[in-house]
Amino acid sequence: MGFGELLEQVGSTGRFQILHTTLLCIPVMLMASHNLLQNFVALVPPHFCSEHTNLSQSQMSAEDALLVTVPLDQTGKPERCLRYAAPQWHLLTKNRSSSSGKEGDTNAGLDVDLQGCSDGWTYNMTHMESTIISDWNLVCDQRSLKQMGQTVYMGGVLLGSVVFGGLSDRYGRRILLLISHLLMAVSGTCAAFSTAFPLFCLFRFGCGMALSGVGLNTFSLILEWIPTSVRTTVGTTTGYCYTVGQLMLALIAYFIRDWRWLTLAVSLPFFVFFLIAWWFHESSRWLVMSNNPEQAIKNLKSVAKFNGRKEEGEKIDMQRLQETMNKEMSCSQVSHSVLDLFRTPTMRRMTICLSAVWLSTSFAYYGIAMDLQKFGVDIT
Repeated sequence: MGFGELLEQVGSTGRFQILHTTLLCIPVMLMASHNLLQNFVALVPPHFCSEHTNLSQSQMSAEDALLVTVPLDQTGKPERCLRYAAPQWHLLTKNRSSSSGKEGDTNAGLDVDLQGCSDGWTYNMTHMESTIISDWNLVCDQRSLKQMGQTVYMGGVLLGSVVFGGLSDRYGRRILLLISHLLMAVSGTCAAFSTAFPLFCLFRFGCGMALSGVGLNTFSLILEWIPTSVRTTVGTTTGYCYTVGQLMLALIAYFIRDWRWLTLAVSLPFFVFFLIAWWFHESSRWLVMSNNPEQAIKNLKSVAKFNGRKEEGEKIDMQRLQETMNKEMSCSQVSHSVLDLFRTPTMRRMTICLSAVWLSTSFAYYGIAMDLQKFGVDIT
């Protein structure tokens, strides 16, 4: 049975496991919120070129200023990235003498010079108070920077999975989880106060790295403190917490319409999670594999006491630990590499199948979830 036998002795699904798993699952909800945050902080509001400088001093209504400044596209809506080179004053007379149904034809038939939005853009912020798009004018020629921000974030996720995954096997799950919580809190807070888009991308990169660290070490700590018989159920439940977190983001974004406050709302709680994480016990199984059996025994006894099985915990000593985990400890002395995933036919088949499943599901999930506005739905 190995380590599972020791877990049964100290209370495999006792109070400690329930509280431990619950506290670890709560950050997963806001971790999901960070993953889909771009949908709201980078929401592209309706926009068009700002009026000419000489019009800003006039007493014209916003509708009339728009009419003489911005041409209409083929659908009858104001162009987003073009305006008349000079105000078309004659359109005011034509507009008043024609029906609104012919207004699009009147504008479309004009042969006039057009130019870019040299005086900036005007945004319709009916549904959002501000986004990174409106703050830094990431539209028209700069619209690709919106995807750049998300790409940088996903780059952080990729690098974090490599860095935090390897470090957690070397230094432990608990310490890397603490670092990840702190990194998420600091990076998210700094992103909310960013004064320039490059700074925002830098701190979002840190959030991406932290997300991988939180995810990897949370699941490791949960699964290594529960018996094999309930790991499937607990793992699935933890996944549902991620789903609930996505729904929570929609609710939070409904009430918080400013992207800076929204970013803070899903980042500041990680300072609390950082403090709570000091209570977590390091995985005793990892401690044994890392040649630290004394601390492993101490943790097991602490868990047994918390579960009301103090007497059973006191029976665990160095001899009992070595007898129970002799096979696992001997296996840990053998070094492994990525090539071991392809060394035997069974491992090759499992590795290829799992990689194909993850690749297909990830493409489908991120392709849909990362830019909901492209589907033409109103997410506000």
